[in-house]
Amino acid sequence: MSPVLAEFLGTMMLIVFGGGVVAGVVLKGTKSEGTGWVLITFAWGLGVAMSVYMIGEISGGHINPAVTVGLALIGDFAWSSVPAYIGAQVAGAFTGAALVFCVYYPHFRNTEDQGAKHGVFATAPAIKHTPSNYFSEVIGTFVLLFGILALGANDAGGLDPLLVGFLIVVIGMSLGGTTGYAINPARDLGPRIAHAILPIHNKGGSGWSYAWIPIAGPIIGGALGTLSYVALFEGVVNPALWLFIVLFFIVLFISYKMDQKELQPKSLEDTYHNPEQKQA
Repeated sequence: MSPVLAEFLGTMMLIVFGGGVVAGVVLKGTKSEGTGWVLITFAWGLGVAMSVYMIGEISGGHINPAVTVGLALIGDFAWSSVPAYIGAQVAGAFTGAALVFCVYYPHFRNTEDQGAKHGVFATAPAIKHTPSNYFSEVIGTFVLLFGILALGANDAGGLDPLLVGFLIVVIGMSLGGTTGYAINPARDLGPRIAHAILPIHNKGGSGWSYAWIPIAGPIIGGALGTLSYVALFEGVVNPALWLFIVLFFIVLFISYKMDQKELQPKSLEDTYHNPEQKQA
């Protein structure tokens, strides 16, 4: 099996596990309905571990563009393979989401809550605050990539994927309550596309205005995580570290301005949208 195919299959299995547990918890009429956040975080973490165990010997078990880009930045992965890996990851995530939809099809039909159905596929903020949402994804992915390298520096005797899985659980429990902790652009983008395309009953919008955050945040956070690790533990300060620090603050500033713009009325007509208000 080629590494690219392995990344496709590994990411597909990740979404089958992760999207599947979300569907079981939030959709109506399932046997696991309402079992909550703890079950979701544990299943996502174990889903990562099992997926990496399945294909890690073939492709390295990235199953996440933030991992692929982060490793390439520190010279642990060839840049020439990055586009194919990311394409396979997004396609695999899309396929996994489609499988989850097929498995839970009658439950999607019995669920009226559009937000719950969307949550099976893609992330969304608990409270919409663009700079905070962006920062949440950055710091979550920073911890993920920094943690992966730190854990990998220890001889765990083949337990590294399981330890990374528990790292995902901890991130979900501690940092995931704000945005749903995508910390993986493919995990969010592929299923979001599936949500937009699949014939889901009364599904509502796919949340494309938010979709840039679980892409930009994890890429920047993952890059900072790997570059910071090699700077602190190996004494190698890559010039890209400064580039991503600057990029982080630029995007944070842009996200702040976006949030301010959304809070302000566009014109007097927006403020006084009827004669009674205008007279008052």
